Amino acid sequence: QVKLVESGGGLVQTGGSLRLSCAASERTLSRYNVGWFRRPPGKEREFVATITGSGTSTNYAESAKGRFTISRDNAKSTVYLKMNSLKPEGTGVNYCAAGVCYGNHTGAFGYWGQGTKVTVSS
Repeated sequence: QVKLVESGGGLVQTGGSLRLSCAASERTLSRYNVGWFRRPPGKEREFVATITGSGTSTNYAESAKGRFTISRDNAKSTVYLKMNSLKPEGTGVNYCAAGVCYGNHTGAFGYWGQGTKVTVSS
């Protein structure tokens, strides 16, 4: 069982930046691919970014390319999502997820955190 805890959310103005963190209880987080998803108010959870266990490969949603960077520090069992140039449509609850599959859909991940809320004001 992998427990994931997100942090770093908050209120930010349009154009601002935030760095989200996803800390894992599992010391061998490198075994897992990790993804970030966002659930906008009243909508379904949507893919944002994912990174392989080794950190050598990443994939982003079109809306995140060029503005967001996913990275990981396996020694700290932590994955990060740096978000720049935030837009109001980036408002939502952000979740990290871990799994052995590599993909951009929720079914690829078996472990989920509770989420951290991001609000981007216009």
